[in-house]
Amino acid sequence: MSYNVDVVWVNVSPSLKHFDFPLQQYLNKYFRIIRWEYIQDNFDESNCIETAVELLYDFLLKSELHHVHLIGHGISGTIALLFARRYPWYIRTLTLLAVAPQPAITWHVHYYQQRNLSEDASRQEILFNIASSLFGSHKIPHPLHSLLVALNKDLYISPCMHSLFKIIDLPKGKVPVPLMVCGSNTDTIVSRFIVNHWKKYFKPKDILWLCPDGHHFFHYFYPELVGKEVNSFWRSHNP
Repeated sequence: MSYNVDVVWVNVSPSLKHFDFPLQQYLNKYFRIIRWEYIQDNFDESNCIETAVELLYDFLLKSELHHVHLIGHGISGTIALLFARRYPWYIRTLTLLAVAPQPAITWHVHYYQQRNLSEDASRQEILFNIASSLFGSHKIPHPLHSLLVALNKDLYISPCMHSLFKIIDLPKGKVPVPLMVCGSNTDTIVSRFIVNHWKKYFKPKDILWLCPDGHHFFHYFYPELVGKEVNSFWRSHNP
């Protein structure tokens, strides 16, 4: 089985995937995009990140996809990053949206840190605080209750490696394929100061780009602005 595909968009947070759609729709005018999704179905599975990476490999192998542009946001970008390090020959470029050079830093870290610091606060209260950090001054694009349900679900079904008892680190370092890292000047989860630390691992022609606003989901609020930069990067690496 072979697909006529330019881009594989990694998503391991199905409950939040609608925030990717505006940018996907913009880029789909210029590139053929397929979305690969992973849902953790065993909540006791301790090595779920490894499982996601290997399932992505299995998908690309069986689909006969080679030299694709790989992209992901947040923890989905973390999976894309780990895959690109392990199987670089499958990847033309890697584009990371809101991914820190310590790739284990996701919104889930902030949730568990707040749980540990605020023992009296309810789960719902902490998720409300997280939602405020994720969107900042922007109007939350969905009913608050629906968003809190989605965030709560993502804690269970995404391959998050953290828990109340331990915050995990992942290896930092270079990526052996052309890399574009996108962040936001107003993101408080993966701040612009954190994102700038990527530069110490950059190869020549790797790109760091910061959206002027939009907080953690900047690609949702500014799909055309982000899309033009990503489109330019991908085109520069097409044959």
